Amino acid sequence: MSETKSGSAGAYQVVEGYGPGRFRISGNVHEHSVLVFAERTVPWNVKSFADVTPDSFADVMSVAEDIEILLLGCGERMELVPQSLRGPLRAKGIVIEPMDSGAAARTFNLLLSEDRKVAAALIALPE
Repeated sequence: MSETKSGSAGAYQVVEGYGPGRFRISGNVHEHSVLVFAERTVPWNVKSFADVTPDSFADVMSVAEDIEILLLGCGERMELVPQSLRGPLRAKGIVIEPMDSGAAARTFNLLLSEDRKVAAALIALPE
């Protein structure tokens, strides 16, 4: 599992590590893709970038007022996000930033430590 560091632990979620098929977040191991919000982490029923649909962001949209940036960890490599995914988020004031899942985990920790309104949708790396 690769380790990540964060400058702010507190009550916030911290992505501490990731590896094939899993993430370690604030001491808990999640063996699936996850949505990480400032104060909670929930399972995300997405196994690959091809599974991402506007409906897969329902949990994000339900708390849109608390999020300005959604980091999309696309798995092993960054993917281009089609307008069909960007549009509904943008309409709620959320900017989606795609990157590989490792970069998204590290960036989430950094932005959260700066008290930014950020969430991460992290696709687990293949096993």
